Amino acid sequence: MNDTGTDLIPLPGALSRPSPSVGRLVLNEDTLIEAQPGTEGVARWLRSTVGAATGLPLRDGHDADHRIVLRIDPATAREVGPEGYRLIGDGHGLRIHGGSAAGVFWGAQTLRQLLGPDAFRRAPLPSKRQWSVPVLAIEDAPRFAWRGAMLDVARHFMPKGDVLAYVDLLAAHKLNVLHLHLTDDQGWRLEIKRYPRLTEVGAWRARTKVGHRASPLWDERPHGGYYTQDDMREIVAYAAERHITVVPEIDMPGHSQAAIAAYPELGNTDVIDTTSLSVWDTWGVNPNVLAPTDTTLAFYEDVLTEVLEIFPSPFVHIGGDECPKDQWRASPTAQARIAEEGLADEDELQSWFIRHFDRWLTGRGRRLVGWDEILEGGLAEGATVSSWRGYAGGIAAARAGHDVVMCPEQQVYLDHRQAAGDDEPVPIGFVRTLEDVYRFEPVPPELDAEGAERVIGTQANIWTEVMESRQRVDYQTFPRLAAFAEVAWSRLPAPEARDFAAFERRMTGHYARLDALGVDYRPPGGPRPWQRRPGVLGRPIEGAPPIV
Repeated sequence: MNDTGTDLIPLPGALSRPSPSVGRLVLNEDTLIEAQPGTEGVARWLRSTVGAATGLPLRDGHDADHRIVLRIDPATAREVGPEGYRLIGDGHGLRIHGGSAAGVFWGAQTLRQLLGPDAFRRAPLPSKRQWSVPVLAIEDAPRFAWRGAMLDVARHFMPKGDVLAYVDLLAAHKLNVLHLHLTDDQGWRLEIKRYPRLTEVGAWRARTKVGHRASPLWDERPHGGYYTQDDMREIVAYAAERHITVVPEIDMPGHSQAAIAAYPELGNTDVIDTTSLSVWDTWGVNPNVLAPTDTTLAFYEDVLTEVLEIFPSPFVHIGGDECPKDQWRASPTAQARIAEEGLADEDELQSWFIRHFDRWLTGRGRRLVGWDEILEGGLAEGATVSSWRGYAGGIAAARAGHDVVMCPEQQVYLDHRQAAGDDEPVPIGFVRTLEDVYRFEPVPPELDAEGAERVIGTQANIWTEVMESRQRVDYQTFPRLAAFAEVAWSRLPAPEARDFAAFERRMTGHYARLDALGVDYRPPGGPRPWQRRPGVLGRPIEGAPPIV
């Protein structure tokens, strides 16, 4: 660890130190944690992580001179914000004052970084005997309330243990939203007790396209898996202990072939034989979409009723993207619905579908989120927009008075390759380097002050069509997620004025933390030999869009 604490990521708002020559605060077996009311969970986290890595007991108490004091402080809440914190280390101990329990937790994450990379291990090293942090003062708070990462577990299933590990990685970077993409054409990953075939049938596909959809290669092994409701409750509770909200996504009315394969009546049965459909084994925009019938609406109301019992998140994502209208144009049932509701066309039919669930969720105290296609045909009154096709959808939504989460594919789709050339394992999409992500700006200059306030946050999206394992997800995600986390948390200057060289210097220390955590990231010099897969999947496909 840098002796002055200047390798912190994300960059803190303000850091001061009397002098580099001033001593350090030592943590030893006598160090106690004084957890004041509301911070008991942070104390448990410190013992389970920092305590495990250091071997220090970190017992409860308030008599030791060198103690760690955790406190929710109204003054910090007023002056820095609810997720802000003040960390002060001096000769008498270390104090973390937060505007809320979340603020105290983010301060504890900073403390862990100050202790050095070995504080990120799961057990103490025999050679490590002394632990200390520099005497300093930090005042810090996030720029955005929504600092998210979307993890696609539908295309390639990620076992529960890997999801829990990813929660820890988000927490280590002060990200506070895990958006789980739970359903798609290629798989349904959440147990719904009323409709067991969603996982009995919909969670499994016979084979899988390898690489981009243009690849001629197939993995002929069956692929699948799902989370029981108790599995997901465990993930939600684990995330909540780390002040991370899990936002579920149940995709509709497109990206729904896995559900239709399980329950054929959900599809446009007057256009195609839906009983012949299976869970999709390739990538792309699928023509098989949900039928706009009362049966479909009731089915998804039942599904969401169980979803709301599992996820306390105020937001529920319903997808709404990439819904081809060809089957609706050919369907007498869909055309009758358009006439019955007085709709102009199929775009308005999709809007009618989204509005139904916007009202349904609002009536249950939740908020609907959808990809920016939900703007087409008219935006549901209470909807929040995830702007993925660039900034335009987010700008339009913000100007119309809707909240926006900026996640444009051109900047923060982490399935895109990280460098030009043929070394990238699956060279799809745009080249988006670490520096490109660091210079991403979530609030476009086209928005005035009122519109900018509607940008409640930003999100990096981790689509897994070309990521078949946790190792591959690590490679695509890191180190770029560290750059994104700084964009989401820190109040950086305009993109062109950002000091990327200074960020790279801080990353030198952060790579050691990622090593201690066991993250198989892409190193600065390019892929490691085992991370490459050159020549297998063809040459880079310039601008090939990821499939969401």
